[in-house]
Amino acid sequence: MSSKYDSTDAEANETNRASFPSTPDRISMPEWYPDLLASVAGRVAAGRSRAIAAVNSELLATYWAIGADLIYREAQEGWGTRVVLRLSADIRGQFLGTKGYSPRNLRYMKSFAAAWPESSILQGSLARLPWYHQIALLEKLGDPATRLWYAAAAIENGWSRDILVHQIDTRLHERSGKAITNFAATLPPADSDLAQQATKDPYVFDFLAMTDRRNERELETQLVTHVQKFLLELGQGFAFVGEQVRLEIGDDEFFADLLFYHLRLRCYVVVELKATAFNPGFVGQLGMYMAAVDDLLAHPDDKPTIGLLLCKTKNNVVAEYALRSSSMPIGVAEWKDAITDSLPEEFASSLPTIETIEAELAGEEISPDAHD
Repeated sequence: MSSKYDSTDAEANETNRASFPSTPDRISMPEWYPDLLASVAGRVAAGRSRAIAAVNSELLATYWAIGADLIYREAQEGWGTRVVLRLSADIRGQFLGTKGYSPRNLRYMKSFAAAWPESSILQGSLARLPWYHQIALLEKLGDPATRLWYAAAAIENGWSRDILVHQIDTRLHERSGKAITNFAATLPPADSDLAQQATKDPYVFDFLAMTDRRNERELETQLVTHVQKFLLELGQGFAFVGEQVRLEIGDDEFFADLLFYHLRLRCYVVVELKATAFNPGFVGQLGMYMAAVDDLLAHPDDKPTIGLLLCKTKNNVVAEYALRSSSMPIGVAEWKDAITDSLPEEFASSLPTIETIEAELAGEEISPDAHD
């Protein structure tokens, strides 16, 4: 025999029972839903980026102010390193769990403020670089203009701290845009400027592990094996299409060494590799490959194919004369497997390992020989 209490208990149990509503299928959404999703996702991504940038900017402003305070106190009072050690301990004791105030990092803050005497510099591109990148700029470079060049390049290309260090070590600012080309005579002004900026001289392939550096096929194989590092050295915008790309011209077939597509220039780029000195005859060969790519592979909306001839060595005057005779846009540059000459003194200071810096920012003790 049931009672009203049985009915009430059953209803209460039904009400308290956990439920897990399922997500509606996308196919049941209205036609405009994809646009809504894209819009909201874009706002979320943009909001996160602004939040991260704001936090980074505020952190750098704080570090700069602390560094400026340390510089002022040292100039006025003439104190030594004992104050920094005491200050580090007191700050970490007062703000438990706070990271980034080790003695080493406080000294970096002082160097940071000394490197940029005007705080207004933090309103520009420099403010968008994380602290690890700032340390790399401080340790590796002594010239403010060169630091700003690398800061802007790191932001534009999205370099990690390790890639930034690599680009500094290979002196990218001295090599960027330096290939000998005829772009000004063969391309519209806007395209020729962008194409020139996309070149280097020399190209540095320090990741090669070749047994015979006179073997062009082995050079090509090594570059393709390490295609990610190769693309990093080529620069932003290059997309790898293929190696030994077959081009059938009449009854004959030819093979272009390496083929890329440049996403900003909107054109194919044929790269020919030579393990010897530049020879003017190379220009004609490369020009034929470029014409074939234009006819056989390029879309009607693509811009004219660009050629890049990489040689072990070159006579700049001979290269310039050879390019004058070509109506095809071609660049000539050298390639090296290492930067062998000694670095200027401003480049010579060694950088702490990333583990050392992370440990310091976390407030851990580092042995004196952790960074020699």
